[in-house]
Amino acid sequence: MIKQLPCIADITLFLSKEKELYVIHDNNVAWVAQKVCKYLNVKGCWGVETSEEQKTMDTVLALERQLLEADASRNAFLLAIGGGITTDLVGFTAAIYKRGIRYANLPTTLLSQVDAAIGGKTGVNLDGYKNMLGAFHIPEFTFLCPAVLETLPPRELRCGLAEMLKTFLLADGAAYRQAISAATPDLIMKAGAIKEAIVERDPKEHGERAKLNLGHTFGHAIEYQARIHGDDIAHGEAVAMGSILAAQLGESLGISEKGLARSLEEDFAKIGLPTKCPYSLESLKEAMAKDKKAQGGGKVNFVLPVKPGEVVFHQMNPYDLHFDTK
Repeated sequence: MIKQLPCIADITLFLSKEKELYVIHDNNVAWVAQKVCKYLNVKGCWGVETSEEQKTMDTVLALERQLLEADASRNAFLLAIGGGITTDLVGFTAAIYKRGIRYANLPTTLLSQVDAAIGGKTGVNLDGYKNMLGAFHIPEFTFLCPAVLETLPPRELRCGLAEMLKTFLLADGAAYRQAISAATPDLIMKAGAIKEAIVERDPKEHGERAKLNLGHTFGHAIEYQARIHGDDIAHGEAVAMGSILAAQLGESLGISEKGLARSLEEDFAKIGLPTKCPYSLESLKEAMAKDKKAQGGGKVNFVLPVKPGEVVFHQMNPYDLHFDTK
């Protein structure tokens, strides 16, 4: 359930009655955790280093041991404070500790406020492949607080805007146009509400929820190649490039409106996002074939934009992709 917090202190309206509250936060936003601990009765507060390299079972097991040593019971409540890596880690920790305990998210990046912290997808990476281990575990609350974005670097804001644009691309063409200009609090709430509504209708991704993967099949493959080559490409940047590649594929199949890929390039470039994938299509195919969303027979359910506000599914084997990426 999404709740808007005008200020951090308002979190007391929702969590003040929790008797076994534990906070797990990204070390980069310790200041937010300190404020939360000031307002709530917290039994334990632990920081974690957050990176794709640290997003593993080893980190989850370390958190499980901390809960065990603190004598956390099945009534314990976890509060994740941080970006998408933090909410994924903490959500997965909550999902498997004593077969599942409650948790909530206080996302501190724009990307996690509009996407990663909503919907209950939790998990960790395995051998460099993103989110290969995980569980669906819906948070009790996802708190959207504008105040925690005040110290966010410009690059992180751009990455969040990429996810926001992706959400509007699949569901709201008018909001997509508005979001190119600015990520206002109202638009953040609108993007979050769109995802929450989709998740409520399809909590375990048996149908409609898969639309949220727009840009991610290509995007995850781009991130995999970036890790291999030691390149610095953030998730939101990969999603931006992946959305453009999805539009290029859609145009090659006669599904997307002609010129859509170029239009997306221009829109993303306006806000400073990268638009040209630095890797060849051939180099992306293996990672896409191993994507956790791959179906039987090696097919992947690609999400292709028809126009802003409308997408369709198209299944095909990644090794059969042949289109001009220039």
